[in-house]
Amino acid sequence: MPTAKRSTATGKRAAAKKTSAKAAAADAGEQTRAEQASDESEPIASEPLPSSTEGTAAVSKRVLLVDDDAEIVESMRTVLESRGYEILVARDGNQGLAMAESEDPDLVVLDMMMPKRSGFLVLEKLRRSRPVPVRVIMITANEGSRHKAYAEMLGVDDYIRKPFAMDRLLESVDRLLAN
Repeated sequence: MPTAKRSTATGKRAAAKKTSAKAAAADAGEQTRAEQASDESEPIASEPLPSSTEGTAAVSKRVLLVDDDAEIVESMRTVLESRGYEILVARDGNQGLAMAESEDPDLVVLDMMMPKRSGFLVLEKLRRSRPVPVRVIMITANEGSRHKAYAEMLGVDDYIRKPFAMDRLLESVDRLLAN
């Protein structure tokens, strides 16, 4: 009897995960393969899934996310990829600087407080080492106005305080990459 209860609970959790995955796909305007199969009489293999990047101007734009908080990175990645941006990820300042130099992204979303090298040091180095400055959005949980003033002095393109609405980030990314 305990085994039946356990598998029922496991089944409910699996169903909940599937439901949340469908909701996430619906939020992004995509259908799952199972939904496509039930909607169409053609076999699944005969038609590719529609790309979420079709018809967007952002297809070729590359965005480097530099943040040590995995949850924030994954949230930003999901939202930006749904808009058609190609996403690169670095988990600390040193890795972010190396990737910015080797991958030449169109935009960097840079956390201020990170291990190994702060966002300020990364921004300073990016501004000194590149003939054409890369666009940079700095994100931070720090509420001090001195930090914002310093980031602006270094040439940051936008400064967003955490927590922030993803719409705020999207508006900034779209605006900076439209130029």
